[in-house]
Amino acid sequence: MALRDILLLPDKRLRLVSEPVTTVDDEIRTLVADMFETMYDAPGIGLAAIQVGVAKRVVTMDISRKDEEKRPRVFINPEIVWSSDETNVYEEGCLSIPEVHEDVERPERVRVRWTDLDGQAHEEMADGLFATCIQHEIDHLNGVLFIDHISRLKRHFITKKFTKLAARRAAE
Repeated sequence: MALRDILLLPDKRLRLVSEPVTTVDDEIRTLVADMFETMYDAPGIGLAAIQVGVAKRVVTMDISRKDEEKRPRVFINPEIVWSSDETNVYEEGCLSIPEVHEDVERPERVRVRWTDLDGQAHEEMADGLFATCIQHEIDHLNGVLFIDHISRLKRHFITKKFTKLAARRAAE
């Protein structure tokens, strides 16, 4: 396992649409292990492979509380196959846009289909934090960031701030 660098806004790779995983091999297993290490170290509750520069449809997640036992989950080629008409608003953040939190409205419940590391297919109803997190991470796989769900003005200010920070880092 190894820590990987997390891509930060405005890195253009965050806008890539990730490719499906065709075979769960040692490369994917290593990627998943590294993603968990990176996600826990950050710390975060979800991470899409594109956030560590790998354009594959892989998500790691652990929405357990700090005082609970860890419950790591892996989603390979996840897709939302149904969404409720009812919505919820959660304050979201993102490891690729650190220290920014905004209210985002998303479907309250979704049905998610994915494959695990053993190649087994799963389908599950998600609600609450699970529904919000899986939608957020699947958005990443499609090149969408949570700031795309907020007002254009707020998104502009956030993007401008991170563009200036990236320019400053590049100049150092």
